[in-house]
Amino acid sequence: MNQTTDRRVVAARRIVSHIAEHLKADLSLRLWTGEVLPLGPGARDDIQIVVARPGAVRRLILKPGLMTLFELFASGDLKVEGGSPLEAADRWDHGRAVHLKRSLDRWLVAREALPFLLGRGEAEGDALPAWDATGDDGVGRDRSGRRDQDFIQFHYDVGNDFYGLFLDPEMVYSSAYFTAHDATLEAAQQEKLDRICRKLRLKPGQRMLDVGCGWGGLACWAAGNYGVHVHGVTLSQAQLDFARAKVERLGLSDRVTLELKDYREVEGAEAYDAIAQVEMFEHAGFANHERHFLQMRRLLKPGGLYFHQASVRRGGKGELRPTPTTKVITRFIFPGGELDTIGMTVTNLGRLGFETLDVEDMREHFELTLREWTRRLYERRDEAYRSAGEARTRLWLIYFALFAKGFERGAVQVYQTVAQKRRAGASGLPLDRASLYQ
Repeated sequence: MNQTTDRRVVAARRIVSHIAEHLKADLSLRLWTGEVLPLGPGARDDIQIVVARPGAVRRLILKPGLMTLFELFASGDLKVEGGSPLEAADRWDHGRAVHLKRSLDRWLVAREALPFLLGRGEAEGDALPAWDATGDDGVGRDRSGRRDQDFIQFHYDVGNDFYGLFLDPEMVYSSAYFTAHDATLEAAQQEKLDRICRKLRLKPGQRMLDVGCGWGGLACWAAGNYGVHVHGVTLSQAQLDFARAKVERLGLSDRVTLELKDYREVEGAEAYDAIAQVEMFEHAGFANHERHFLQMRRLLKPGGLYFHQASVRRGGKGELRPTPTTKVITRFIFPGGELDTIGMTVTNLGRLGFETLDVEDMREHFELTLREWTRRLYERRDEAYRSAGEARTRLWLIYFALFAKGFERGAVQVYQTVAQKRRAGASGLPLDRASLYQ
């Protein structure tokens, strides 16, 4: 059918024009016909959101929301061309985007939606994609250890080659610490690793537990630079294989022991001088928080230090209710994950036998980290397609964009918290924080 007589194309033009009046974005949208429509007054067309087929519009009309957007980007029915999803997201004002639905003329949108709803054969892409982790939102469940291992392996056993495309040489998959906006990711991750060791006041000969040790970055850094004996545990076989090879390569086998084990199964009461948990806690789930902190207390020596780095949500009314972002991320990226608030973290630490010594906001550091991960993965996306598949690569790029903007706006935060296993008397630590920043 000729483009000018296709009612769906005419309807799409009207809907996009109406959206552009309110969104005022500096990018364009390309229809399945190849026609390019601006998403704001004077919008550039160097970055384009591509609607690959009219079925994508139908899906969004029937089920508008973030979940459908993720499904469509993963399936390729929606694409970003000319830049990364994060570069596209930087081209519109988030406040306008959040309130867009309320700003639109519902009758106009409903009228123009009819050609998509009444057309023949427009159910393309309605089935759940093959990369769907759980088939549900994956939140709010008291999971077994086996289920947790399945969740962890879904995310981390994608392949070491895939993560190597965007991580630093230490393979650190958590927020870096930037001492300057123009610092390199490599320098920022090394600064973060060293800062953890300084906050834990590590000394040669001490025993440290690394909960969720990942690819061994912190374990090797602490053992190699601070002379401690590190026991690391992970639920990812791919991470464990990489980390063990790294330990051997660096000649640290006498100081670093790594296991495929649930941290809740680690034995040895009061066996460790220090424990580090770096962005593993998000996987634990609310139902397991008390058990987590009790296990940390049981494993620490009296006066031992616990380092806790985790992303959190903003506190307030309905703070534990799953949000659209939470549901999307737990379904496609981090199945089983839940974010608490910094207030909950500090309260639980105090309630379960710890004294909180230090809390540091890392929100802007994580935004910078995610921007660098995005840049690297997008530049090497063809390699990522071959390594992990196009759908997963697109999902990770959308996920990075979503959270980079979330950290930028303060909708999501990340904190480093240091707590001491409570004991009577002095903490035995310096009175000031100067040594942490030297």
